[in-house]
Amino acid sequence: MSESSPDNSNEARAVTPEWVKVERARHAKRPYPMDFIERLFTDFSEIHGDRAYGDDEAVACGMARFHGYEVLVIGNRKGGSTKERVRRNFGMPNPEGYRKALRAMKIAEKFNRPIITFIDLPGAFPGLGAEERGQAEAIARNLIEMAKLRVPTIAIISGEGGSGGALALAVTDRVLILENALYFVITPEACAAIMWRDAAHKERAAAAMRITAQEVKELGCVDDIVPEPPGGAHENREASASLLDSCLLYHLEQLNALSTEERLEQRRAKFRNIAQFYTEV
Repeated sequence: MSESSPDNSNEARAVTPEWVKVERARHAKRPYPMDFIERLFTDFSEIHGDRAYGDDEAVACGMARFHGYEVLVIGNRKGGSTKERVRRNFGMPNPEGYRKALRAMKIAEKFNRPIITFIDLPGAFPGLGAEERGQAEAIARNLIEMAKLRVPTIAIISGEGGSGGALALAVTDRVLILENALYFVITPEACAAIMWRDAAHKERAAAAMRITAQEVKELGCVDDIVPEPPGGAHENREASASLLDSCLLYHLEQLNALSTEERLEQRRAKFRNIAQFYTEV
């Protein structure tokens, strides 16, 4: 290649602010949902199995305590080592994972316990077995049932919140997102492959999709942005957990102050009006 020839490599392209957020959300040292759960909650008692097929290792559910509240906590597990990540499908749930989560939610509802979910996944697991066991139905069932839960519900997008796989755990009274987290219907790489037939245009796609915390907040897809330490949550896990702790407690106390009917009406109104936009004729 001559010196005057254009270099189309990723290194030669200017990194957009949106892509900086993508890299921070995917940082190898970024705290995963279970890292936050271990720091924010006590007496975590895990619930296993969906009572239909098996126990999805990509999803953890358990009763716990949070500032005096008895709550249900749900989070996806990505794993640390490569072997563990493969076993957990890199944090992408199978249908039995969503069914386990819903079973745990119904138990929490029975005992009037708030539900808190942590989300860091690019989407539901797309494997053949998952489709054969009813992945789409499991996600759809969660959307329906979560919309009707009579207890306070809060979802926290701590890394990537991807597509229906994330939404199946995020039909909640409050949706919080960490400052450098993402919320999207498709990954930037997949979007670029469809729109420009080249995944190398991922930075362009990330900018066009409006997937950063600030942008999805403007669209009404989330309710609050949780600040992170300078440089991202991976730079100081304890400080990041502390910032999330105070924000989570604030919203939980707000929801507890509402009646059940008020919460349900606000939840319905939020999801009916989500991401609306208007253009002048």
